[in-house]
Amino acid sequence: MSRLTEHGSVQSYVSGAEQADVPLPGLAVVVMAAGLGKRMQSKHAKVLQPVAGRAMVLYSVELGLRVAGDRIAVVVGHQAERVGQVIKAATAGNNGQRPVSIVEQRELLGTGHAVLQTRPLFTGSGRVMPKQFLILNGDTPLLQEATIRQLLLVHQEEQAAVTILTAILGDASGYGRVVRQSSSGNRVLRIVEDRDADAKEKSIREINVGTYVVDGDFLFSALEKLRPSNAQGEYYLTDVVQAAVEQDRPVAAVVLDDPNEGLGVNTRRQLAEAEQTVRRQIRHRWLDAGVRMIDPDSAWIDAGVTIGKDSVLHPNVVLEGTTAIGEDCIVRSGTRITDCVVGNGVEILDHCVFRESHIEDGATLGPFTHLRPHVMVRKGAKIGNFVEAKKTELGEGSKANHLSYLGDARIGKGVNIGAGTITCNYDGVRKAETVIGDGVFVGSDTQLIAPVTVGAGSVIAAGTTVTENVPDDSLVISRLPQVTRPGWAAKRRALLESPQGSRVKPPVKTGPTKVRRKKPR
Repeated sequence: MSRLTEHGSVQSYVSGAEQADVPLPGLAVVVMAAGLGKRMQSKHAKVLQPVAGRAMVLYSVELGLRVAGDRIAVVVGHQAERVGQVIKAATAGNNGQRPVSIVEQRELLGTGHAVLQTRPLFTGSGRVMPKQFLILNGDTPLLQEATIRQLLLVHQEEQAAVTILTAILGDASGYGRVVRQSSSGNRVLRIVEDRDADAKEKSIREINVGTYVVDGDFLFSALEKLRPSNAQGEYYLTDVVQAAVEQDRPVAAVVLDDPNEGLGVNTRRQLAEAEQTVRRQIRHRWLDAGVRMIDPDSAWIDAGVTIGKDSVLHPNVVLEGTTAIGEDCIVRSGTRITDCVVGNGVEILDHCVFRESHIEDGATLGPFTHLRPHVMVRKGAKIGNFVEAKKTELGEGSKANHLSYLGDARIGKGVNIGAGTITCNYDGVRKAETVIGDGVFVGSDTQLIAPVTVGAGSVIAAGTTVTENVPDDSLVISRLPQVTRPGWAAKRRALLESPQGSRVKPPVKTGPTKVRRKKPR
């Protein structure tokens, strides 16, 4: 009999003692991620659709890891290889081992058939059958750990064979209905899919969310007896509820306080709504952790991002992927940072774009700085407006403040990179490296033709093109001689202003005329 006889909610059972963030012994998790997802109108599998920068299925996988440790199976079907690759990449440990097993459902014959495919994984030779199975869907990114732990608690307290998560909707169209028997304590009798429901059953507003806890000694034996006697011709996982009732085993139910938490994401509209909800939760988490946001609603923070205390995000900041921001940082408006590590006390001015780079403590960047992949900005270094860098290390305390391109370069400590400097790293076939030693002064409008090395302490005069290696403490000048003709400009103006000026071209030659001699035949 369900303990929640009056449609009790998750909140009614919250207990601090049972909310310990540790895996539960004897629990295994099955995540169902095999479906087609036709209503998503996408060529990509539904469970791979991103929510806050993370594939939707990974929310369920991560939830399973938190409550069950490493006894997790994900059932894949549609685009099985791609879905499996995403899960494996996200869950691989430092030693390459993966705590998640991928099981393929080669024939998509329904949810009951999908779970049955995991039986060899959990019942093979030498394996101990889990005491309980938690069954999750791969399209429920809003489902919370507290809800799952309470579902497991109710299952234990009721000594149930099956415990289901339900919700009450104003319009339950399209969902499986939870049928209860009022005369026997409002116990759950069965779940009826929308296509199989009669008029009376369709009037029920309590729906099955699709999240279950099932006893280990009951699950697979019940699945073996399923029959596809329904409008879809499929093996429904929901039929295990009726199987438990027929054996006179208790079926418990927990009603969600917020129905949206447990509902699957099936359409683009629902995906957008889930995105907004998850991002709001992320913002609230970081605000509670000590991060300041000038305009929280305009801060877009992916699920894999971390931010240190007392850092400040100005309006319209985007932090993506696995970006890690240290403490006491300032990130100003219009900046986008993807998969970067940012140290403590870093100031990032407006309208910067960074990707796959590392910025150490106390550095200053921007405005309008572009860091392409594999840039290392050392402590206290500065990169200014309209500077682009790629595969470059800028040494401690070095500066590149204006209008420069630094590609495939290793730049030492205390180096000054003048405005308009270019490391010419590509000859049309291959890339080459520029090395600049400590304490070098590079004047404005300098081109360094790689491969080239500039020794420590050297000075590169403005306007120089460096084509050869430079020894330490050298001066390098590469310019054409300057020609100055006093009075030339005044004579030119006078000629132009004369009556004949409009018909006479002014003198433009600035050097002696060269006489070309004919070669003898």
